[in-house]
Amino acid sequence: MDRLKSVAECMTERGSSVAALVDASGLDRKVVEAIVHGQYTPSPQQRQRLAAALGLTAGDIAWGHGVSVEHIHGHGPQFGRSP
Repeated sequence: MDRLKSVAECMTERGSSVAALVDASGLDRKVVEAIVHGQYTPSPQQRQRLAAALGLTAGDIAWGHGVSVEHIHGHGPQFGRSP
């Protein structure tokens, strides 16, 4: 079984650009850029639209964050102890 590839890897293989993906998918440019950079996990509808724009199915692409997500609790040291 082949390894799933990120949106950015699929774009590179197909010679596609962010602008072309925005036009083909109809999604907002900022959303597409965040997905390509691994900073946003798309909804199922967004996945289908992006995959179709790349000529793939949503199951062919690895979705998710490429950047670690940090969970921050509290308001910082100026407000006392955080949980």
